[in-house]
Amino acid sequence: MSKSIKIIKNRSDIGAGTRGSDLGIDAIEIAAINEKNDYFNQFDFEDLETENESIYNKVTNSFAKRVKSVYEQCERLSTSVARNINEGNFPLVISGDHSSALGTISGIKAAHPNKRLGVVWIDAHADIHSPYTSPSGNIHGMPLAAALADDNLDCQINEVTGDTEKYWNAMKNIGVDGAKVLAQDVVYFGVRDTEEPEDKQIAKLGIKNYMVHEVRYRGLETCVNEVLDTMSNCDMIYISFDVDSMDCDLISYGTGTPVPKGFDQHEIIAIINQLLASKKVASVEFVEVNPLLDFKGNKMAETAFEVLDAVTKQLKEVL
Repeated sequence: MSKSIKIIKNRSDIGAGTRGSDLGIDAIEIAAINEKNDYFNQFDFEDLETENESIYNKVTNSFAKRVKSVYEQCERLSTSVARNINEGNFPLVISGDHSSALGTISGIKAAHPNKRLGVVWIDAHADIHSPYTSPSGNIHGMPLAAALADDNLDCQINEVTGDTEKYWNAMKNIGVDGAKVLAQDVVYFGVRDTEEPEDKQIAKLGIKNYMVHEVRYRGLETCVNEVLDTMSNCDMIYISFDVDSMDCDLISYGTGTPVPKGFDQHEIIAIINQLLASKKVASVEFVEVNPLLDFKGNKMAETAFEVLDAVTKQLKEVL
């Protein structure tokens, strides 16, 4: 039975260190309107309630900022994703900051607790810090650690107690208790801006990172085929696309943590479409468009919409 695409709009930016990614969805919709493309009228959608007002609360613990509200937002997104999967929909998630990925991953696992999930993380950043290792305390740098239920205590620099510990542990148990994904079933594309605790964790867990130069040298199709072979024992795949995986000098600085020497949009489209062709993909998520930081007008959102439109055409073919 074919599935229907359901767009889940999650305008939450409380996991980031910079305000503005909550406006990313609207910026992408404006890009579509300016292209005279009725994309957002073609699909049913769901607008999630947010807790963005929590940004004004006094931060009582810098190791995991606004952790209670981020937990509640991830729980909200997880519930939506699981419900939509159970209703026969394909969740196409557009979020603000990348902490949301934990909610999407948790929702997929809640809907399919006995299935094995692979994660393809297209990003400039590894997002595998925990409150115990994070130098910033921004939770958009932690979703994979929570999904793996691994705090990387070998590299601990922070003493985590009280509500921070309580809600961080709760985050690791959203959807289903414990790890949602095995480290051997996680693959990075384009990660090039990491801190030492993340480097040590990636090495310890053996997570493969297809860096931009490797993909271009060895060939994109070859690298993605390797990923699909690596994930041959996975029943389903989640794709997380952070727009900062793209080259900020080539595309735009309209994202919270821009990094140069990334992919272009055509490479992103090719990576995602080849993964979609496997018919294993359970959800795709777009994150971290921040129009407030875009000094090229709405360029990042326009490019994100170009990717979104292209991969949706492929998605409609495989569903």
